[in-house]
Amino acid sequence: MINYIWVGMLIIGIAFAAVNGRMAEVNEAVFAGAKDAVTISFGLISVLVFWLGMMRIAQDAGLLKGLAFLMRGFISKIFPEVPPNHPAMGYILSNITANLFGLGNAATPMGLKAMEQLKELNGGKDTASRSMITLLAINTAGITLIPTTVISIRMSYGSVSPTEIVGTTVIASTCATIGALIIDRYFYHRKVRKGEKK
Repeated sequence: MINYIWVGMLIIGIAFAAVNGRMAEVNEAVFAGAKDAVTISFGLISVLVFWLGMMRIAQDAGLLKGLAFLMRGFISKIFPEVPPNHPAMGYILSNITANLFGLGNAATPMGLKAMEQLKELNGGKDTASRSMITLLAINTAGITLIPTTVISIRMSYGSVSPTEIVGTTVIASTCATIGALIIDRYFYHRKVRKGEKK
């Protein structure tokens, strides 16, 4: 559905520019955007490679397993339907750990694998389970300790202090995650109450 929306917006924009005689501006914006995209991509590559390398070192040193072990008790309370030793729990912990370090690109494959495992736990149904909704809410909000992507974008645009957003990001993402969990639990318990009334 989202693809149709983007295509529709693109066609409407080009048609509007053609009718108003502004195709030259559209062409200029397209090439300027492409140039900026390449510049930003190269800036992102350097930072992401660095942090992915650090993540790999932390993984080989057992730091990520240690962090996952520390979080296991808390995460088990957030996902009570997932057995502690189920593969889904491992993928969930890896996904959350990667998001903590702002490695969204590294977290995405783990999140997808977690969703696959959660779907199996849900009996292969097409309807999302409570745990699937909770994982999506946490990923959307995502507590981030080191916003690597944003830092790299700020660096590529010549920010004087690209890391000054770290504190603000931690506070904002923590508030967003707490809010997401509260809303998730509210709608879950409301659904349970409605089911009991029936």
